[in-house]
Amino acid sequence: FMRVTVIGSGYVGLVTGACLSDLGFKVVCLDKDEDKVKMLQAGEVPIYEPGLKELLSRNHAEGRIRFTTDAQLAIDHGDILFIAVGTPAQEDGSADLAHVLSVASMVGRNLKDFKLIVNKSTVPVGTADRVRAAVKHELTQRGMSSEMFDVVSNPEFLKEGAAIDDFMRPDRIVVGIDDGIHHEKSQRMMGDLYASFNRHHSRTVWMDVRSAELTKYAANAMLATRISFMNEIANLADALGADVDQIRRGIGADNRIGYSFLYAGCGYGGSCFPKDTQALVNTAQAHGQLMSVVGATEQVNERQKTLLVDRLVKRLGDDLTGRKIAVWGLAFKPNTDDMREAPSRVVIKSLLERGAHVTAYDPVAGHEAMMALKLDCVGQETLLNNFTLVAHDMDALHGVDALMVLTEWKNFHNPDFQAMKLSMRTPYILDGRNLYNPDALADLGIAYQGVGRRNELINLSVEPVMLETSVLNA
Repeated sequence: FMRVTVIGSGYVGLVTGACLSDLGFKVVCLDKDEDKVKMLQAGEVPIYEPGLKELLSRNHAEGRIRFTTDAQLAIDHGDILFIAVGTPAQEDGSADLAHVLSVASMVGRNLKDFKLIVNKSTVPVGTADRVRAAVKHELTQRGMSSEMFDVVSNPEFLKEGAAIDDFMRPDRIVVGIDDGIHHEKSQRMMGDLYASFNRHHSRTVWMDVRSAELTKYAANAMLATRISFMNEIANLADALGADVDQIRRGIGADNRIGYSFLYAGCGYGGSCFPKDTQALVNTAQAHGQLMSVVGATEQVNERQKTLLVDRLVKRLGDDLTGRKIAVWGLAFKPNTDDMREAPSRVVIKSLLERGAHVTAYDPVAGHEAMMALKLDCVGQETLLNNFTLVAHDMDALHGVDALMVLTEWKNFHNPDFQAMKLSMRTPYILDGRNLYNPDALADLGIAYQGVGRRNELINLSVEPVMLETSVLNA
């Protein structure tokens, strides 16, 4: 009976620990943050992910998962040690491996018998070699055998907002194991760990470690490229009077292409696509290679984040002083409170710098959004005097000159348009996620601009009106 230790209780670590404990494994989650560990022990969860709190609470109550700051206890417990700590982007775009290598050294200092070390964090090619070297160094310092462990790669493929389902119903499980004295043992242990998912047909894709490390980056870069490609098609569709939604249906019907990740919008964000595309480009450059397509994907995405502001400015003028703009949706995607690289951050700061007052609503990410915007406005704190966070979606609309929809939360899909029109000073919607039917809104007399949706504006009459500046509503 194998036991599992997960080092790092962030997004990947908590989902991994919760799901493995739900499969019956005894799991210990190790984190150096005492406050986070106390929160988890008390049944609270530091991140929002549908179903995660309930899953952790049930398995904690049944004794299958526990949380600690005690490194020795955690290392002694697990036969398999998952490294699931953050790898944030550095200024040059490369992945910061300080946390990963720190964990490797900590493991080496506490190792007493054989352990299988599994890199779950998203890491550049060659990281397993560096982890192996760090552990060996500590073992040598202790006068112990440097052969009492193995390092394998098992990258995660979890979508925020659907992570538990992705883990429990995987389309594939990538495991990278190199040849060596422990190859058969490591493969057997990883096979046993994921046996529940392979009972009906094999979902595990076995490969060498470096291929597994690169597979994670390649997958995210491919998906990001599809999004940026569709955004470029959408912008061209606007210029030509075509409809990107019809185009999406037309090309998605080709089974070589499919429908996934073909939705145009105001840009992608989150913890994976921006960071991983940058890291991939940086890795290529370090090895004398040029990733032209991935580089262009990043450039298109950065431009796309300013699209709605550019359209608003075209209609209302560059000086938005006295204008009141509503924003629906702050998180980078629905079913998460993650604000990392969210398009809303670029949009809101740009509006505030132009003098607009912004009223914003998000059903989950309000607190995280305030923290992110405070970081974005360091040195420009007075900008936040014109930002108001509201508790209900309709509260954001009173007297506004425009509404920007930036996240496709389900409760935004079918709003009361008549009530919205009565509340807004100017019935003007800039739909960054293409949620609404342009023809239906035209019939209601609401001006509408989507992304690639034949953006003729009707019934849009705007006059400059000076509004009182509100104070920050934190």
